[in-house]
Amino acid sequence: MSTEVVRDYYGKVLQNSTDLKTNACCTSDGLPDFVKRTLSNVHDEVLAKFYGCGTVLPEAVEGARVLDLGCGTGRDAYALAQMVGPEGEVVGVDMTDEQLAVAEKHVEWHRQRFGYASANTRFMKGYIEKLSELDLPPSSFDAIVSNCVVNLSPDKGAVLRGAYDLLKPGGEMYFADVYADRRLDEDIKQHPVVLGECLGGALYWSDFIEIARQSGFKDPRLVEARPLEVHDPEITEMIGAARFVSATYRLFKVSELESGCENYGQTAMYRGGVANHDSSLQLDSDSVFPLGQIVPVSGNTHRILSASRFGRFFELIGNQNSHYGVFPRSRSIWRLGKSRLLNPKNQPAAELFKRGGQLLDHQGKSKGHTCCSPSSFLQGVRSAIKTAMPNGP
Repeated sequence: MSTEVVRDYYGKVLQNSTDLKTNACCTSDGLPDFVKRTLSNVHDEVLAKFYGCGTVLPEAVEGARVLDLGCGTGRDAYALAQMVGPEGEVVGVDMTDEQLAVAEKHVEWHRQRFGYASANTRFMKGYIEKLSELDLPPSSFDAIVSNCVVNLSPDKGAVLRGAYDLLKPGGEMYFADVYADRRLDEDIKQHPVVLGECLGGALYWSDFIEIARQSGFKDPRLVEARPLEVHDPEITEMIGAARFVSATYRLFKVSELESGCENYGQTAMYRGGVANHDSSLQLDSDSVFPLGQIVPVSGNTHRILSASRFGRFFELIGNQNSHYGVFPRSRSIWRLGKSRLLNPKNQPAAELFKRGGQLLDHQGKSKGHTCCSPSSFLQGVRSAIKTAMPNGP
């Protein structure tokens, strides 16, 4: 995979997001109101050159230090600059001069727009697979985000290992990227347009889970996913039966996590306090916490909540003195109503599903539930792809 090809594609070939040949770039349709308000404070030139595939705005980051890998022109960085506030800081890293020039040009504009005494956003040139070469101290970031960039790196394991080293204990990598339902042939991987469109470098699901675990992130948590559409006939012919999905994951730097979700009889209750999440807080696609309700959780979820910045917003009950076997989990990672992959036309589910002692309503929305292990993610991915893409493999 050539970094020069990627750099030229984003620095010279693409002029704005309308030039892309897939629907990887998200529109504002369906975004929460607070996200739309946040993006309305971002400069138009920055927004026009956005090439991400998701919304990477993690919760509860007030006063936090956040790193944006592959920041481009800075859309997410400037959105996060508002969320961390004047006491926080956002650092953006990108390898493309043309993208960084746009981001740096508008630093002062955004400072004035936000009403800050000093800018809380800065940008650095660098390669996301070589983070150790930058002037970034280890264990210095509360959160690391990335939006459809890891797939463009020739060494994805190095990206995740570097991110793990830069995170504080309890910190997280919250990122959106493109994944494939199979390992791609080399001719697809190396095609400059397919690579630039974030398809050629897309990891096979199972390979991603393995790389994440080897990098220290033992329990990857899926937040949401959606199928990608390819509009270009040439690319469609080249990729053949391969199917692609944009997915957002969160990877926590928490020690002593188990490889699966185990049941110790523990519970968690969301006490509120997270901005823009008054009635409930969603940790991932399989862990939703309604305000004031006691929800059974796995040992891993209990540890993540306790060790991360979310701990102060929860009442956590129980210990791990007694083990009750595997934690009950869903049969598919995309039963939730937020997922457009399993049910792209938003059609009601045909029946109620029992999950860990909790019920899902007829629209697939949870009334409070649990966590799902990475191994069940993979099973759910395959099921969801077949449902959403019946003409696929």
